[in-house]
Amino acid sequence: MTDSVQQPPATRGTRPFARFEWMIAGRYLRARRKEAFISVIASLTMVGVAIGVATLIVVMSVMNGFRGELLDKILGLNGHFTAYPIESKFTDYKETVESIEQVDGVKFAVYFVEGQVLASGRGSSTGVTVRGMDEENLKKLNLLYNSAEQGGFDQWDDSNGIAIGYRLAQTLGVGIGDQVQIINPDGAMTPFGTTPQIRSYPVTAIFNLGMVEFDSFFMYMPLEPAQDYFKLFEDVLKPGQEPLDVMASDEEIDAAYQRVPQASAVEIFIDDPDAVGLMRSRLQADPDLRPMVLTDWQQRNETFFSALQVERVVMFTILSMIILVAAFNIISSLIMLVKDKGADIAVLRTMGATRGSIMRIFSITGTAIGVIGTTVGLGLGLLVASNAEAIRAFISNLLGVTIFPPEIFFLTSLPSRTDPLEVTVVVLMALGLSFLATIYPAWRAAQYDPVEALRYE
Repeated sequence: MTDSVQQPPATRGTRPFARFEWMIAGRYLRARRKEAFISVIASLTMVGVAIGVATLIVVMSVMNGFRGELLDKILGLNGHFTAYPIESKFTDYKETVESIEQVDGVKFAVYFVEGQVLASGRGSSTGVTVRGMDEENLKKLNLLYNSAEQGGFDQWDDSNGIAIGYRLAQTLGVGIGDQVQIINPDGAMTPFGTTPQIRSYPVTAIFNLGMVEFDSFFMYMPLEPAQDYFKLFEDVLKPGQEPLDVMASDEEIDAAYQRVPQASAVEIFIDDPDAVGLMRSRLQADPDLRPMVLTDWQQRNETFFSALQVERVVMFTILSMIILVAAFNIISSLIMLVKDKGADIAVLRTMGATRGSIMRIFSITGTAIGVIGTTVGLGLGLLVASNAEAIRAFISNLLGVTIFPPEIFFLTSLPSRTDPLEVTVVVLMALGLSFLATIYPAWRAAQYDPVEALRYE
């Protein structure tokens, strides 16, 4: 019987990402004394990736918060649409609001009286915008109605007072109960010309909306006093009343005429602020609505929000360069590591390691730097973004300077809103650049010739 000779099994390459590849890559990441310089470069690269990721997350969160807060404040008082009457005087404002609120997609609408005046307090004067609204409509504006820090809007229609922002109160030097004089140049006609309309009203509420523009330049008063002050009314004969004689007494005139009040415009609030095109078509096509000119919030603030969007894109692009520079550092540190480990690569090749294994070892090493840096940057960025206002206040108190001054940025605090989608994009970009940075050094390592590498060892 002939003994059969057992053939050895065919040699097969190691499977991708085998245990020994991870082990060697991990060893290359751990520093030894003679490799301290390479380790320092790798550590600085890791820090660079972390700083880049954290900075992008913080900046994008603050810019999102800035835009969101401004949008909430602006649209909390000013509607998504402002409707101005045309063709006739706006005496049917209550019926118009009722018809508007029946349109599908409209949340609510408010009518108001508006005018520009000069307000004077204790030795100081400033121009302000006066809005006349009744209590029913004020309650619809939760942002304003709930923002009173002193006084309040209870019994607003009967108060015959005014509500002002706390910054305006500081400018005028007044408080609750103090008189504020308002001057309107469009007053009564006299033989000597037009005389200014001058009246004084007590301060019954001081509000804080957290937005400099509204807290500094807006004044609210009850609807009827505002209509009377700005002369937004028309005296017409009562139905069935014959025209009076020119010699009629004041009592006869008062008995024969009735006052028909008017409004300046209507603010319309809709369910979806971005659906202004659709809602404009619905409002203009509604047969029950009187002719009106509609201006939406995007038209009113087009330049401002367009500038914010451009700034976001530019800041994202510029700050992404930090991650890109860190990725180039990964390339340089890996190239130096490959040069230093030339003999190790040759030994591994002679022991049977394939070119693919060598390439994966150095890819894992470089990618690990990016993964660790990205993870640290993600945690740091989310921590700073969630505590942006507290950090700003601490630094301001420490240095004694105002960081993020409200007079310039319109808001009294530093807002921050983290967008999960943007955070995901930043993390994926950092990981992608880190991986791409390893391809060339890993490919160079895989091309090492074992004979040449060991010749001079």
